[in-house]
Amino acid sequence: MTLTLKDWTARAAALTPETRMFIDGAYVAAASGAKFETINPATGEVIAEVARGGAEDVNRAVAAARRAFKSGVWSRMAPSDRMAVMRRFADLIEAHAEDFALLDCLDMGKPISDMFNIDIPGSLMTIRFFAETIDKLEGVVTATNADALHYILRQPLGVCGLVVPWNYPLMMAAWKLAPALSCGNSVVLKPAEQSPLSALLLARLFSEAGGPDGVFNVITGFGEETGKPLALHMDVDKIGFTGSGEVGKLMMIYAGQSNMKRVTTECGGKSPQIVLADCEDLAKAATFGVAGIYGNQGEVCSAGSRILVERAVYDEYVAMFTEAATGMCPETRSTRTPRWARW
Repeated sequence: MTLTLKDWTARAAALTPETRMFIDGAYVAAASGAKFETINPATGEVIAEVARGGAEDVNRAVAAARRAFKSGVWSRMAPSDRMAVMRRFADLIEAHAEDFALLDCLDMGKPISDMFNIDIPGSLMTIRFFAETIDKLEGVVTATNADALHYILRQPLGVCGLVVPWNYPLMMAAWKLAPALSCGNSVVLKPAEQSPLSALLLARLFSEAGGPDGVFNVITGFGEETGKPLALHMDVDKIGFTGSGEVGKLMMIYAGQSNMKRVTTECGGKSPQIVLADCEDLAKAATFGVAGIYGNQGEVCSAGSRILVERAVYDEYVAMFTEAATGMCPETRSTRTPRWARW
């Protein structure tokens, strides 16, 4: 069934997103009772008031994750059983595709067609891929003397703090959650304060899939109040961060100020696109150039924000690029049009 703009508008109006944090298998309010507004960027309207977490909430979430990890309910679960949970998790996300599409569309401003064509399929592919790796991770055996036993065993690290940005709320969460959970770690996910809603649905679906309490926790709030305490926490073994270079540096500093936890950062860059005179299909290069900088409204860590064109084809390329860009964003489109109208 193809839904119309009227259908999507009605479904969006009927949506009632969860606004509490998810800690130790249950939705909970912030310890302080504080909340913050999450805004629809297309209209400026308030979507919901979300729990505003703080250091006490981070402590609760990390403690739950640590208890779950040490208990072995997930970290020592039989690989086949952990695979089954992750597969069910992906199936539930797919079953709730419309909810995720609406949540990220309203919360972040992403075209709903992008959710169905890019974000949701990409998230499902990632989770299912890592689910399949669970019983296929191998140790390493090196050559040793006949009287020596020598092997390397892969084991889960512990508690992973995952901090994700607002430009791909569902998919960036999946990229971090899937490998961390599949390896047997417990996680504390901190979504961006601009787009927290889909992460809260993810947590419930993991629980419904059979994920043990405390393995997947979500704290919502602002960077200084939740992200920083998470990165400084002595019981967090790793931070996975996607965001600005400035905050990425801080994550490394926080690791050094605490327990030397491992840090993986994905920060933005000035990604170049290079077009040379021997390009066989200049029109195609222009089309990809437009997609590279304007895809997802240009809100991409690796957006092609520099285009380097050889002088011999410069004028021709610029003309083709301009035509392709105009076709992608015609002036007749109103900036106030709801994003789900963009099919």
